[in-house]
Amino acid sequence: MKKNVSLLCNLLLSSTLFWGVPSVEADELISIVPADTTTAYCHLKFPAIREDTLSWEQPILDPHAGNMVDFYGPCDYNPVGTDEIRAQRRVLLRGNFEDGD
Repeated sequence: MKKNVSLLCNLLLSSTLFWGVPSVEADELISIVPADTTTAYCHLKFPAIREDTLSWEQPILDPHAGNMVDFYGPCDYNPVGTDEIRAQRRVLLRGNFEDGD
């Protein structure tokens, strides 16, 4: 019985460690470059959110995606926040990038 409990505990611990790895890797891919010293605007580059996680409470960035989001806006912009989730859902569902023509 002790072996079963020990095996179960080790399996649970290893699985939680395994699922935490992708979120750390994606956070390292966020590039923030301040525009200048007088404004609070930055140039951000980050990978797109994984499509299967757009409906999750905590979506995950996809570091292996071929496309990067090139964003110019406030320095405290959250790449997995509600604004970005809405924008990426709109692109996915309608193909609407809202970037002009």
